[in-house]
Amino acid sequence: MKQSLYGVLLCLFLFLPPVSNLMESVMIIHMHMQMPLLIFSGFLMARFFQLRFPSFFSKWNSEGIPGILLFVIITLFWTLPRSMDDALTMQSMEVFKFISLPFLAGISLRDSWNKLRPIVKKVLFYFFTILFFGIGWLYIDSPVQLCNNYLIIEQITLGWGFVTTAICLVIYTVYITFTDPTKYE
Repeated sequence: MKQSLYGVLLCLFLFLPPVSNLMESVMIIHMHMQMPLLIFSGFLMARFFQLRFPSFFSKWNSEGIPGILLFVIITLFWTLPRSMDDALTMQSMEVFKFISLPFLAGISLRDSWNKLRPIVKKVLFYFFTILFFGIGWLYIDSPVQLCNNYLIIEQITLGWGFVTTAICLVIYTVYITFTDPTKYE
């Protein structure tokens, strides 16, 4: 239960106006730091909800597919430039960000991950690798400014952040392909 408290504290800390404004003032920090930390806070809080509502999770997400689809949909939505812009200009979108990432994406990810078959986990890694390369290329190579609230140089920096993340996912995929995890257990 301690980790659920840490998740709530992290979410509240990220919700504080000075922290939120600081993280949202730089595009790459907004996308690659604030949003993953919000998902992580939900990941930490998930244990509380799993213990509190076990029948809901066993009935709704018995094999992990609905939860991981919800996670993918929410993360795809927040990678769109328009979503980031709206979160900065519309209060309702900002509130939706602070609700959807921890409570829909983070909790769903934790509840689903151990229920998924290994092939589904691999497909997810491949999907996010391709997505991050594609979104990175979009942010880097776009001839126009995609986000009205950020400069083009910040857009290019975010694109390189996505490409770097995709390269790290490729390295991890190669690593787990050529190593035997039983030697390290």
